[in-house]
Amino acid sequence: MTASIPPVARILTIAALSALVAVGCTKKVKETPPPAQTVDNGATTQPIVNTAPGTYSPADLDTDACLRQRVVYFDLDQDALKPEFQAIMACHAKYLRDRPSARLRLEGNADERGSREYNLGLGERRGNAVSSALQANGGNASQLTVISYGEERPVCAESSEDCWSKNRRVELVYSAK
Repeated sequence: MTASIPPVARILTIAALSALVAVGCTKKVKETPPPAQTVDNGATTQPIVNTAPGTYSPADLDTDACLRQRVVYFDLDQDALKPEFQAIMACHAKYLRDRPSARLRLEGNADERGSREYNLGLGERRGNAVSSALQANGGNASQLTVISYGEERPVCAESSEDCWSKNRRVELVYSAK
């Protein structure tokens, strides 16, 4: 006769082996960053800052074409972000992720039509829409401040649709880079 293992023992054996394999696979190795290298040029010793490739630096705010775009425009009486500004939001969100000390003020504006209260509220909603888009792309809410100027800071003072469209905007202003 062949000795057979009861089904309960077989299940327990398989469970125990699975647990051992799982425990063996979860071992994590703590990585430590390499120490900062120094360069001796004879006069002073300066640490070399290791920046990962593709990481934004403060200089990129003036040189990167995507980051130089710091105005988001809106349609009349709208606070929804236009699709053409999604790429800009992704760039600025990446900058915020790469630069945790950076601070960004989102200044919402409206054209002259509508009451002062309505335009202040619209400017704030527009600023919040940009803030939400930045956060959806990985930006940190603690780095963002929304302020509304309503119709108080126009970039164009004429009473025409072309001029009004320039005033319906959110400006992205870095206060710390």
